[in-house]
Amino acid sequence: MKAYHLNGHAGAARLVRTDLIKPEPASGEVRIRVEAASLNYRDLLIFDRAGQGGFDGRVPLCDGAGIVDAVGADVVQWRAGDRVAASYFRDWISGPFKSSYVPSALGSSAMDGMLAEYVVLPATALVSVPEHLTSIEAATLPCAAVTAWHGLVTRGGMGKDATLLVQGTGGVALFGLQFAAALGARAIVISSSDEKLARAKALGASILINYRDTPDWDVAVMKATDGAGASHVLELGGPGTYDRSLRSVASSGKIVQIGVLTGFGPKPDLARLQWENADIIGVTVGSVEHFTAMNRFLGEHAIHPIVDRVYDFDDAPEAYVHLRSGSHFGKIVVRL
Repeated sequence: MKAYHLNGHAGAARLVRTDLIKPEPASGEVRIRVEAASLNYRDLLIFDRAGQGGFDGRVPLCDGAGIVDAVGADVVQWRAGDRVAASYFRDWISGPFKSSYVPSALGSSAMDGMLAEYVVLPATALVSVPEHLTSIEAATLPCAAVTAWHGLVTRGGMGKDATLLVQGTGGVALFGLQFAAALGARAIVISSSDEKLARAKALGASILINYRDTPDWDVAVMKATDGAGASHVLELGGPGTYDRSLRSVASSGKIVQIGVLTGFGPKPDLARLQWENADIIGVTVGSVEHFTAMNRFLGEHAIHPIVDRVYDFDDAPEAYVHLRSGSHFGKIVVRL
């Protein structure tokens, strides 16, 4: 079968096309013929780390969807022909998160990912693809969509009376915006591009802030909300945005902490959280149970993921280049 793996050489990383033996499912396992895989910012971090070693030979990407091709003994919930997507954490099925789940993240230093023609996973690590979605659309869901759902809806309790602040127009951001719009919540989007803000407005954003024109966007958020602030802040930027997020959150509000997009740096001053009785919710994706609940919501509201660009398998390295450029609006997908 065709696949890609990461290769580190002389301090740099490469994405290498390779041929591997098609895997066979053991008892309790399912083989998936992957039809599409998508990229996340995480994949750039892993690619860069691969140049320093630790990922040599690993098949990358945590996101993918396709068709059940074969099932092992004792598998009763899936059969050949079922449309499925893989959960980000192979072992986090339900219940609270445990640190022992970390090594089971697909496309990590300990686990191969989805950028291969065939993948074998435990039957318990899969979810059904919503009927209204293509495999290309479904491949965008496991990391970005589940992250936004778990943080904003499952733990954040976002509803129709909420005001959501979204940073940028990448995958997690747009899924958060789409969930807010479906729930009837108000959404504020910040971006450096007027064109992207216009597209965000078409998806349901009601307050648009260009942070290049308005670098003090936290002040603009407070003004636009009559001093109340945002009940939910989808914090994607990291050190470069955190202090402004803290100044934008409403009393009793929630900051859903996800991002490291501006790197790892000085820690923000968290004192305002105490005075405003606000919370920080730390989120690293979610479980199979979260994924399943989110898919029901997607089906009920006929939500389609926003796909920026689709690359053919042979052009997968170009997908990484496009992601690194930051020019995308939504998700970048590789079609197998």
